[in-house]
Amino acid sequence: MRFIITAQPSKESETATEQSEFDVELFKAYMRFNEEMHQAGVLVASEGLNPSAPGARIAVAHGKRYVVDGPFAESKELVGGFYLIEVGSLDEAIQWALRAPSGFGADDILEVRQLTGSGDLPPEILKLIADAAPTWSASAWHSRNSP
Repeated sequence: MRFIITAQPSKESETATEQSEFDVELFKAYMRFNEEMHQAGVLVASEGLNPSAPGARIAVAHGKRYVVDGPFAESKELVGGFYLIEVGSLDEAIQWALRAPSGFGADDILEVRQLTGSGDLPPEILKLIADAAPTWSASAWHSRNSP
């Protein structure tokens, strides 16, 4: 099972205005955590996300997509980064999240959510996926999400 663990700031972090000095040891703790998950064979990807100001949101209105430029007022809605892990259960994913370091402020809250796998979908939907995206479903979908 694949899980995404997203990181967001807490309300306390959102209101903190002063930027603290870069903590080398804390940064190394994050990298050691990534290394530990990699060595355990559970880490698929781990990335931080840049601030929203140079980014954009794509919204929809009347069936058409349009661009909403940043910065975005609701920082609590922004994801600071993520871990993508492959483990045997939600409990195992939670155990990894509980071990994650904290201290940079953009990751005080971790949310653990399971990614949709082929076992989560009815056969008729799997057939539609295979028909509409045969090469993608054969290489990405079915190879890692077989029931």
